[in-house]
Amino acid sequence: MPLQLSNIAQSITPSATLGLNAIVAELKKQGEDVISLGVGEPDFDTPVHIRKAAKEAIDAGKTRYTDAKGIPELRAAIAEHIYAHKALRYSPDEIIVSSGAKQAIVLALQAIVNPGDEVILPSPYWISYTEMIKIAGGTPVIITTDPETDFLPTPEQLEAAVTERTKAIIINSPNNPTGNIWPRTLLAAACELARKYDFFIVSDEIYEDLCYDGYSQLSPAQISDDAKQRTILVSGFSKAYAMTGWRMGYASGPLFAIKAMGSIQSHMTGNPNSCVVDMAHSFARRRTLLLFLLAQNALRPGVMPKGAFYMLLDVRPYLGKKCDGEVIDSDGKFAELLLKKSFVAVIPGTPFGACGFVRMSYAVSDIQITEAVRRIKNFVNGLE
Repeated sequence: MPLQLSNIAQSITPSATLGLNAIVAELKKQGEDVISLGVGEPDFDTPVHIRKAAKEAIDAGKTRYTDAKGIPELRAAIAEHIYAHKALRYSPDEIIVSSGAKQAIVLALQAIVNPGDEVILPSPYWISYTEMIKIAGGTPVIITTDPETDFLPTPEQLEAAVTERTKAIIINSPNNPTGNIWPRTLLAAACELARKYDFFIVSDEIYEDLCYDGYSQLSPAQISDDAKQRTILVSGFSKAYAMTGWRMGYASGPLFAIKAMGSIQSHMTGNPNSCVVDMAHSFARRRTLLLFLLAQNALRPGVMPKGAFYMLLDVRPYLGKKCDGEVIDSDGKFAELLLKKSFVAVIPGTPFGACGFVRMSYAVSDIQITEAVRRIKNFVNGLE
């Protein structure tokens, strides 16, 4: 009998984002002038005081194993940070530091999901969520939303998705890829359903500091004491502090869940890496520039983003058209041909649950945003 991979390994779909980044890197290596709007990281450097502190820590020999849940002093500082920003009180024992927010979400799902459990996932969603749920042995239950509701689910849709096998819901606000923010009323409805049917809430709040137009991020844990006791709050330093390569994230939540996550992490990575610039204004200005240029060129955003640094572009009007004889039959084909013909990289919306759209990141310079829109406009104008 030939050697075989596990069922879980065979069910996992490779990341569309990482795959596209590899293509972009190869094109740049060949000397092509590629503008990548697919990147999910700030184009700023890590703040000087953070880099300085890291260098001092290395020189002081702080490069060895730490507590599996993270350095106690760091967990205490995170607890203070959460209280100062959200008025939520967690003890250091109710916090775990991980190798990025991504790992924190994986740990949370592995700690609470059993084979056969269902996890509710409103779309559009970050492409890794579905695979994370599968890795934990669970089944994603997708709620389809549309631009008419700003890609937000209704309370009725949320309740209709609940079954006797529901174990959790994943909420991502501000959202990747839409940039939208869940309002208090919708969060309250989700929390009430979690109480009524007794399931967890995994709240991905990695973009919490990147909100615009007077909007602010609200955690489900802030809705009620019951919601706090069933919410695993995930965040990190990568987006707001331009520390994507540092791989530092954290989660806070009920003690029994955090302890379980710590036990799992102790056997996976041992411990996290042992080593805010206010960028929101810059991202808000870039968002305004991108929206202006899109409108000026009759290109349609999917929804007005209120946070993060992503925007959906509606490419449904171009489906069925041809580019040099090739039919654009999907958002994936649109992204492929746009990169091939105009050297602009965007991410297909389908892997995010946003069919007919592509995701653009405005974590790039004004010059790149302006040139990218010009190229996109020329590309669609040339379609047959």
